[in-house]
Amino acid sequence: MNARTRIKICCISSVEEADLAVRCGADAIGLVGAMPSGPGVIDDQLIREIAASVPPAVATFLLTERTRASEIAEHVKYCGTNTVQVVNHIAPGEWPKLVEQLPSATRRIQVVHVEGGEALHLVEQYAPFVHAFLLDSGRPSAEVPELGGTGRVHDWEVSAQFVERSPKPVFLAGGINAANVQDAISQVSPYGLDLCSSVRVDGKLSHDKLIEFMRSAQV
Repeated sequence: MNARTRIKICCISSVEEADLAVRCGADAIGLVGAMPSGPGVIDDQLIREIAASVPPAVATFLLTERTRASEIAEHVKYCGTNTVQVVNHIAPGEWPKLVEQLPSATRRIQVVHVEGGEALHLVEQYAPFVHAFLLDSGRPSAEVPELGGTGRVHDWEVSAQFVERSPKPVFLAGGINAANVQDAISQVSPYGLDLCSSVRVDGKLSHDKLIEFMRSAQV
C-alpha cells in the first residue's frame, strides 16, 4: 500500500474551483472536455485558462473522448495540460502514434471502465504506452456512452486484481466518498483516488466536503 494515497479532484469548472481544490490538498485536478454524457464538461478555452492557473506541482488532467492519436495530441497541445486522460478504449495501433505525437513531458493515463473481469485483459494492451491507469464505472458501449462521472461504485474485487497485475500506478474512480474511502484504499490499494460529485453541493465544489474527504482519506 502506498504511504500516501494521491487525490485527484475532477470536473473542475473554474479557476476558483481549481484554486480551492489545490488549497485543500489536491494532487491533481481533472478538466473535462466534450463528452457524450456526464458532468463537468467545459469548453477548451476555459480548460486552457484553468490549466495555466494551476501551480506546477499539481497535475492538470485533460479528459478527452477523442480516439485518434492526432486528434488527442491536438487537443492536449491546445489545452496546455500536463496530463492526458484518455476516457475511451482506443485502437491498439493509436497508442504508439500518440506517444510519438505528444510532448515528452506529457503524462499519459488510460481509463479502463470496469464492467467485469474482462477489464483485466487490458493491462498488457495499454501498459507499455501509459504512465498510469484510471479505473472507472462508465459504460462505453451504452446507447449514450458513459465515459465517467457516473457516481457508481464498480466491482472493487476486479479493481484489486487489476492493481496487482498492473506494472503502472492505478487511480480508482467511481462513487468514492468520505464514508467509503478507507474501504476503497484497504480493498484496492490504489495509487490515487479520483472524485467529483461527492465533494460538491448543488454542483459546486464544497470546501467543507473537500476537507472532510481529505481527512477521511488520510486517516
